[in-house]
Amino acid sequence: MDNRLLYAMRTRFHGPVAERIAKGLGKIGEYGAVWLAIGVVLAIADPDNGEDWLVAGILGPIAIGLNFAVKVIVRRSRPVLEGLPALGGAPSSLSFPSAHATSSFACATAMTRIAPEAAVLFVLAAAIAVCRPYLGMHYPSDVLGGVVLGVALGLIVPVS
Repeated sequence: MDNRLLYAMRTRFHGPVAERIAKGLGKIGEYGAVWLAIGVVLAIADPDNGEDWLVAGILGPIAIGLNFAVKVIVRRSRPVLEGLPALGGAPSSLSFPSAHATSSFACATAMTRIAPEAAVLFVLAAAIAVCRPYLGMHYPSDVLGGVVLGVALGLIVPVS
């Protein structure tokens, strides 16, 4: 099932614009940078909750580190589809769980705990997560594992 879904995601709805968007989402999701930036912007915009926004934003890079620890334990290799090379690079050959999905869902979850209207950030989190198998960087189950880990982290981080 995982391989069939990955193959479908690598062969459907591809074109120069869609691939450029997916690669851009991958870039902004690297190292949790977009989430740190969002946290800083929201801390400035909402100084009453500034510390919480910063904690939620810093969770992005922290989640990447925790995710890597899980990758080292699991040791699942990145997918290889014959004739369909991945459309991006990665700092490691380890695949499970997706760090992009982990950091994105951790931060979206934590930020929604601060302000329910921040739930709109799950749209960005989902887009960043879905681009990973679309680009051939992860199996869909890697993304699902990252989502679960990310939500758990977002629920336990100390924010209001």
